[in-house]
Amino acid sequence: MRALLLLLPLLISPYAMAGSIYKYTDANGVTTYTDKKTAGAEVIVFRDAMVENVDRQVYVTKRSHAGGETLIVHNDLYAPVEIKLSISNAQNVTGVPREPITWVMQPRQELRLVTLQPTGTGAVQYDYKLEHALGDPRAEQSLTYYPLPWRGGPFRLTQGPGGRYSHTGIKGRYAMDIAMPEGTPIVAARSGMVIKTENSQTGRGNNPSGNFVRLLHDDGTMSVYLHLKRGSVRVAEGQRISTGQLLALSGNTGNSTGPHLHFVVQKNVGLQTVSIPFEFAQPVDGLPNFAVGGEP
Repeated sequence: MRALLLLLPLLISPYAMAGSIYKYTDANGVTTYTDKKTAGAEVIVFRDAMVENVDRQVYVTKRSHAGGETLIVHNDLYAPVEIKLSISNAQNVTGVPREPITWVMQPRQELRLVTLQPTGTGAVQYDYKLEHALGDPRAEQSLTYYPLPWRGGPFRLTQGPGGRYSHTGIKGRYAMDIAMPEGTPIVAARSGMVIKTENSQTGRGNNPSGNFVRLLHDDGTMSVYLHLKRGSVRVAEGQRISTGQLLALSGNTGNSTGPHLHFVVQKNVGLQTVSIPFEFAQPVDGLPNFAVGGEP
């Protein structure tokens, strides 16, 4: 608790910048976080990034046949995906689109996007590039006030929207960090479909997000619950979730200085997953209203 209190002024300080933070423990056992370089301190580097590794689930395959070669785009996710396919450096081939092809693919869809035909004058050559983003860009947020997505408390907001400590990038600028003991039940703030989870990270691991659950709401927006305890995720990709349903337990995994929940709401804008504004329907430092946020 002492460490969290010492950390709080740094989080809300106008001088705290995203980048390196130094952590040290003094002779009295008090842990301090500072943005000033300190001899013997542990360096913690923050990056406003979420790594979800969806490239293996949104990808291109080729199918050769008598008429040429067809490029097929696969979306193995339980969410719509906006794609952009570009073809360049084409030689001895016809059917190349003049402009990149953009499309919104539905969940679990396979799409034959373009067929390229050889001209018969030499070896067929071309390069392609696939860009993609989770979510339908036509989604419009229908809810801006969210019930508290946890059981227990009261807890403390340690960094809010626009926090210069780490909430600086487009994916997390409106996120909220809530300090809470590891093992606190984390529940769904809204109903939706589980579209991505991570459950195997230990400590800082190799993913800044740590363990997480991503939900797709009926209005096309998404909520993400990050830094969860390893092995605590109780839901599976493709599962329908109701408001207040247990998702996981809070933890301290990924790019985290202490046990907390990082909660963010996002949508697809211009082939990028961006953070969008929201508010909690009640103060963070109060007990959750279970009549609104789900069963206790």
